[in-house]
Amino acid sequence: QVQVVESGGGLVQAGGSLRLSCAASIRTFNTYTMGWFRQAPGKEREFVAAIRWSDRTTYYADSVKGRFTISRDNAKNTVYLQMNSLKSEDTAVYYCAADKYRNNDLNFAAGYDLWGQGTQVTVSS
Repeated sequence: QVQVVESGGGLVQAGGSLRLSCAASIRTFNTYTMGWFRQAPGKEREFVAAIRWSDRTTYYADSVKGRFTISRDNAKNTVYLQMNSLKSEDTAVYYCAADKYRNNDLNFAAGYDLWGQGTQVTVSS
């Protein structure tokens, strides 16, 4: 069964760091653009970061630029989100998403084929 599973969430103090992982059971993982989205209570799901399948170009929401880094290891079928200098406003459920051969509009949730169940990140101030 094709799926993506997030891990690495937890409780951290403001200013701290966490690394999220997303393991994909996809045979052709290297053909999938991978994205991270998040949803805070009472808010809509929002884009966080993405990495394109073809050239590993990365994209970030303005709110996380300079603090978060997305990367991928195609040999391990895994994408990572390194989160540094965390703020209370980063508190949310973080979702991993995958879309085959996606080249454009990586920040739009619509069109991503696969979604994980999410992992909770809580930043205490």
